Parts: sequence; C-alpha cells; structure tokens
Amino acid sequence: MKVLYFSWLREKVGTAEEDLSPPEDVGTAGQLIAWLRTRGDNYADALADMATVRIAVNQEYVQLDHPVKAGDEVALFPPVTGG
Repeated sequence: MKVLYFSWLREKVGTAEEDLSPPEDVGTAGQLIAWLRTRGDNYADALADMATVRIAVNQEYVQLDHPVKAGDEVALFPPVTGG
C-alpha cells in the first residue's frame, strides 16, 4: 500500500510517501489511520484531528469506513478550499 502525505501533513510526518504493509486487521481507512498513529509521535500529531484531514483511496475521496487493501494508494491531505 502506498501512502501519500500532502502539505503540512508531509511536514509533520517527515516524508511525502511511503510503501507500507499494515497488519492484516487493518481493513478500513479509519483502521489505517489508527495504525499510522502508533508509528510515532510525528504520525500521532499529524493525524490527531481527523476534522483537518481528508482521505482519498485510489484517487477517490472516502470516509473512515471505506475499505483499504494491499495495492491501494491512500492520500492524506488537508481540506481543499475554493476561491
């Protein structure tokens, strides 16, 4: 699974992207976020407030209950504002 981080999330996590193999019990975007938070203080801090983070799986906006699996591309980014 490829996880991409954008904007201030990239800065807080410390990388723009990484290839990960989450545990088998990680089956939703929400479970992925919970697992990522356990990877270190930088992840926990970046993902502490999910009201400020949006998720896309394979380039589609999703909710926390959306399924994720090996081979997916998961993007995490702040809300996009129009103008």
